[in-house]
Amino acid sequence: MLLVIDVGNTNTVIGMFDGDKLLADWRIETRRGRTSDEHAMLLRQLIAVRNLSPELVDGGVLACVVPPAQAAMERAMRITFRIEPLIVGPEIRTDMPLLVDNPKEVGADRIVNAIAAWRQTEGGCIVVDFGTATTFDVISEAGEYLGGAICPGLVISANALYMEAAKLPRVPLEVPARCVGKGTIESMQSGLVFGYCGLVDGLVERMRQELDFPVRVFATGGQALIIADQCSHIDVVDPKLTLHGLRLLFELNQQRKGT
Repeated sequence: MLLVIDVGNTNTVIGMFDGDKLLADWRIETRRGRTSDEHAMLLRQLIAVRNLSPELVDGGVLACVVPPAQAAMERAMRITFRIEPLIVGPEIRTDMPLLVDNPKEVGADRIVNAIAAWRQTEGGCIVVDFGTATTFDVISEAGEYLGGAICPGLVISANALYMEAAKLPRVPLEVPARCVGKGTIESMQSGLVFGYCGLVDGLVERMRQELDFPVRVFATGGQALIIADQCSHIDVVDPKLTLHGLRLLFELNQQRKGT
């Protein structure tokens, strides 16, 4: 079985695959100070809860955008499963040309999402990943990564209102009943959720105007289920897109090794 791990700034997402079937997945808080022993213990506990065994794992792949957490997670995978994980980075095979000024600047999670989306469509696509930051990634019909956009995530935006405006409370991120709020909390939710939908739709529309090919728009990430249904330009909502992208990358690099 294959263990895939995506360490993001806010959450770490973990999945176990048997072939192309996702058997189990977990979302936990990313803590930069966790030791490898803590990671190892947590991984064992999560797997045990699903009545699975660490001994079943014979391969692993790790994508990490939090450098302080990467070494500890790598070591945890080695000592827990006795495997050498594939690390998503510039040196691995992706079969996706990165047509940007500096390919090394493209985050590992963005490459993984781009590969997963293109493999589903084998055509032009845009991936909107609702994470700590919201990223927009554009892939050509030929499977080339063309670039994208980065903006503050929904949680960052909500926290900024709470931290910088003295009289505004912290509010749950929920879709309000109406756009014209009748109170402070409902008004904030309207601005955050519907305002963010406007941001997403506006950026996607501008990107479409710059492209000379049709695109299918994917939404993934922690807040995708809150926002995507309220947007006009989202075609596919797939919260597990990154996990499947990690699996595809692992399989691609195993083929290069001839295994």
